[in-house]
Amino acid sequence: MTVDWLSSLMDVMPARGRLELRCMYGAAWEVVYEPSPPGEMPYHIVLSGAAQIATPDGGPPIWLHPGDMVLLAHGSAHVLDDGSGELPKPASKRDVAGVTFSENGGDSSRLDMLCGRIMLSPAQEGLMRSYLPERLVVRAGDHRAHAPSASALQMAGLVDLMRTESGAEGAGGRAMLNALSAALFVLALRLASESDEAPVGLLALAGHPRLAPALTAMVTRPAHPWTLPALAQLCHMSRATLARHFQEKVGRSASELLLDIRMALAAGELKKPHLSTEAVADIVGYQSVAAFKRAFQQRMGMSPAEWRRAARAALAG
Repeated sequence: MTVDWLSSLMDVMPARGRLELRCMYGAAWEVVYEPSPPGEMPYHIVLSGAAQIATPDGGPPIWLHPGDMVLLAHGSAHVLDDGSGELPKPASKRDVAGVTFSENGGDSSRLDMLCGRIMLSPAQEGLMRSYLPERLVVRAGDHRAHAPSASALQMAGLVDLMRTESGAEGAGGRAMLNALSAALFVLALRLASESDEAPVGLLALAGHPRLAPALTAMVTRPAHPWTLPALAQLCHMSRATLARHFQEKVGRSASELLLDIRMALAAGELKKPHLSTEAVADIVGYQSVAAFKRAFQQRMGMSPAEWRRAARAALAG
């Protein structure tokens, strides 16, 4: 069975989703987010109206329109507002089936927006932090220049289902919304990788037809002793060309990406009490346990044994 790069990546670092808030505002309004804890990536989807998002160190504000989603992959502090610069109107909150509805008394420039977060383990979130932009904007609703892709239509349908479910009070509603949030994350990564303007990092690599085989190989078979010549052969290019493309598209080398994938996989495997450190080293492609321990310590800032203890403590707490 052939497994694609994105499915394999999600196997390495499974994501959970949580829809938390539905904002229904009239101008003027403002939503402020403090920095998120490690492993948490806030997202926002505009259903109707428009929103401006700004981060302290993320460059100029970005406007979001219906169908647009932004993912704060680094968990950065950020502010969303209507762009008027006016004092926001006070908002009231009510709970509907586990989702908080926040509404104000404004009656102009109405906004309807879903807010939630994607959650990974802190160690595995580091892979996303290293290879995704601080603000990942996916514009599934922008079909002015061309017909929508299949992925864009799927995302629009998923968002519409989340809109409907967030206003209902059916049994299992919260569980369904959380599952849809996780699916939304995967679909957003797929859609972003298909874009002609995929940001530098993992998505640009996945979206490059000649480089995608190297990513697929490393993610689906991380234990294989991949070398630059072997990866270059898969991509039908020279070593030098592959190395140059990796630096341009990813901002780092193929060996660095492979190491990060292996360490993210190891972090998950070490949580399994029935697997020894030696077994985990073998799973991620190390014949020497000492070499594995050194690599893990350097990448994760703690030894495999310390990581196990921390994972057990977190589970018990």
